[in-house]
Amino acid sequence: MKMRDLPRVERPREKLEKYGADRLADAELLAILLGTGTRGTNVIELSKKILRQFGASGLQNTSVKDLEEVAGLGTAKASQIVASLELSRRLLKGKKTTLLLSPEDVWNELRDIRGEKKEHFVIFYLDTRNQEIKREIISVGTLNASLVHPREVFEPAVKNLAAQILIAHNHPSDNTDPSEEDIILTKRLVEAGRILDIEIVDHVIVSKSSFLSFKEKKLI
Repeated sequence: MKMRDLPRVERPREKLEKYGADRLADAELLAILLGTGTRGTNVIELSKKILRQFGASGLQNTSVKDLEEVAGLGTAKASQIVASLELSRRLLKGKKTTLLLSPEDVWNELRDIRGEKKEHFVIFYLDTRNQEIKREIISVGTLNASLVHPREVFEPAVKNLAAQILIAHNHPSDNTDPSEEDIILTKRLVEAGRILDIEIVDHVIVSKSSFLSFKEKKLI
């Protein structure tokens, strides 16, 4: 089947535009990079063939010569793949992945808000290995309260394909004891997470000099 015979919603470029790159399969991303297939083989089939032969991880270490051995893949397309992989390596070189395993890790990561005079409600969106996908300030409240709706917390989680969430906020008073509002809000978010199958792994309150973990205090 030729690409033009596929429904528009199934074509890689259209899917990328509508849903974003993170929703596409490896073969679809590679197909967009290649642009066109070869005689008798559409670009999706060609992409799958390449991935079957080298594997997603093996593809990262292939040369133009290696790729040229794939039937129908000429020097131009092989060069496109190698060049794009090298560019990705250069862009990602030096990028640090934050691993959040303890409340102290969170306290260290939040040094920028620990001394703020208003409460900052922060969400860490994590993958299955507790690595940070994204950090986002959801709310900046008054001296003693932050108003947060579950929708604001979980919408980015779904968008970024987070497997779990870590909640944190600062107490300007330097007293890390949770307020009744803190406890109620946490329970509300935990319940919402169960419905969406996204776990709230902890809620950490930080101050200038200390921190408190809801999980360690058995409040979550």
